[in-house]
Amino acid sequence: MTQSFSDLDRRAANTIRGLTLDAVQQANSGHPGLPLGMADAAIVLWTRVLKYNPADPRWPDRDRFILSAGHGSMLLYALLHLTGYRHMTLEQLQRFRQYGSLTAGHPEVDLDVGIETTTGPLGQGFATGVGMAIAERHLAARFNRPGFPIVDHYTYAICSDGDLMEGVSHEAASLAGHLKLGRLIYLYDDNHVTIDGPTDLTYSDDVARRFEAYGWHVQRVDGHDMPAVADAIAAAQRESERPSLIICRTIIGYGMPNRQGTAKAHSDPPGEEEVRLAKERLGLPPDRTFYIPDDVRDYLRAAGARGAERQRAWEQLFARYRQAYPELAAEWDTMWRTTPPAGWDAELPRFDPDPKGVATRAASGKVIEAIWQRMPQLVGGSADLTPSNNTRPKGAQELQSTSFAGRYIHFGVREHGMAAALNGMALHGGLLPYGGTFFTFSDYLRPALRLAALMRCHNIFIFTHDSIGLGEDGPTHQPVEHLAACRAMPNLLVIRPSDANETVEAWRVAIEHTAGPVALVLTRQPVPVLDRRELGPAEGLRRGGYVVQDVDDPQVLLIATGSEVALALDAAKLLAERDVRARVVALPCWELFEQQDQAYRDQVLPPHITARVGVEAAARLGWDRWIGPTGAFVGVDNRFGASAPYKEIYRQYGLTPERVAEAALRQLGRPADIASSEPEAQRIPGRQPAGHEGHS
Repeated sequence: MTQSFSDLDRRAANTIRGLTLDAVQQANSGHPGLPLGMADAAIVLWTRVLKYNPADPRWPDRDRFILSAGHGSMLLYALLHLTGYRHMTLEQLQRFRQYGSLTAGHPEVDLDVGIETTTGPLGQGFATGVGMAIAERHLAARFNRPGFPIVDHYTYAICSDGDLMEGVSHEAASLAGHLKLGRLIYLYDDNHVTIDGPTDLTYSDDVARRFEAYGWHVQRVDGHDMPAVADAIAAAQRESERPSLIICRTIIGYGMPNRQGTAKAHSDPPGEEEVRLAKERLGLPPDRTFYIPDDVRDYLRAAGARGAERQRAWEQLFARYRQAYPELAAEWDTMWRTTPPAGWDAELPRFDPDPKGVATRAASGKVIEAIWQRMPQLVGGSADLTPSNNTRPKGAQELQSTSFAGRYIHFGVREHGMAAALNGMALHGGLLPYGGTFFTFSDYLRPALRLAALMRCHNIFIFTHDSIGLGEDGPTHQPVEHLAACRAMPNLLVIRPSDANETVEAWRVAIEHTAGPVALVLTRQPVPVLDRRELGPAEGLRRGGYVVQDVDDPQVLLIATGSEVALALDAAKLLAERDVRARVVALPCWELFEQQDQAYRDQVLPPHITARVGVEAAARLGWDRWIGPTGAFVGVDNRFGASAPYKEIYRQYGLTPERVAEAALRQLGRPADIASSEPEAQRIPGRQPAGHEGHS
């Protein structure tokens, strides 16, 4: 049944337009085009459809709204202010794009303000919403019971041409269609204009047919026709097994007499005269800034206030649910806490010393097995590399369109879409998501990884096949610069454990570190399980760096991560045979080590010992902070990997105990007289083995 809309609804939309014009003009920057074009559709959504409570923005059963086209941020800020989110004051609108305001150029996640996710990099909001919809369907399948729909909400978004052009949206749309995420409803601002000009300069897709092919329900409407938009949303809500795309044909910059419908409406300040003329056309007083008619304010505040009643009804429902299903309610409580449940680590494995070794990816798989039943909020999967990433515990049920209660997700060959979906699952709440792929493919998902760090999402990224040690697959699959790239990212913990027991501790950190994402960087090849009876305990990983093997009055420091810690220990033995005293330090997580106090860091890496050798099967970039500008580095610098068995690659690249020991001797001004294990004839022509002059 078609809903009726009054002049008050139109004036509410025009009020959003006026606030946008004033904010952008006052800031002398911003993007007025989308807010002016989508204000009508947004009013429909926020007054007639969306389930939310400004008085409690964290209510678990609220609908999620994403402004994927984050450049149009004033649309969201105006709606949050007008519907009564207390932190989004008029003063905040007046400080649009100013330092320290809540109204940044693009929305930045803050649930207390009402902003569900950080958007702006196009396509990310689209894909994040898919993760939120997965979380909703999964929690509904696990917890809802007849008569108790305690998980009963939708995920909505407004997206743009740019969102649909970006590759991540294609990955996410394909996954959403496959999973039949019927509670995912996107409004597409089809205004035919981009920054460069009309979209037909670069974009001739038949969007409707493309999304139909993905398995979506697609409708076309006039985005300025409020009843038509309302009817389309109602039809989308009836689609229980298809996500929905509502193509809203709009006029960008609607209301600006000289700019609407043109590229100039997209991201240019309109100018005072254009603002005045637009306000006259929109029925707003041209001489008043940030004008909100009293009846519009009352109308939109009332729309927001209705959410409080809906939340009270939900809380009463949940109280009855708790009585009827106390065990499920207790599990719900556990899953929504930010801290892990008591006893989650009671069955963590411990590995006996083993010189033959265990791949740290395999050890990681054992940890997942051990905690799977004790951590009901743990949900994850792999980007079509399940057997290689060791991410699926035995007996885990798959999450599919026919069984949303499953906790293991096959993301397909969609690394970028997977990472963005993990963000959405974490932001939704109730879940601790993880996802696996090869470390070299962190390049594919880096924009979503960066947003996870920016938003401090508690995600776990399992990156296996961490170095040239993966062997025969060759340089395309062998990460070289990736450790440096990830370590450069603020708020991301990068952990490269040296053996199976350090891997256990790495998982402990990943579970307990709630201030941002964690990247576990794991080996394909087996690495020795170190005899901790003679060495520093693996628990030292929790401090980021620690002394693995010490000597009295050390002369040189051998500092290593991951698979190269065992190599450094072997080098220390060679040095001991030459009466050189070498301390071996493991530095599995630089970020955690940097968080330790100076006294501890100096205890591990005494400043007076300047003879230092860094050892890592990766690029040198970043190592100078630990080894100093004169320190030696044995690694893989200024080149890529090679295709060969991994032991042979290590020999050819000089990643051997002999080369490390020689580098240490040079640091001490001693002759580097250790016999080479690398026959001269086998050296790769034109490539200087690491550990020789320059210690590349």
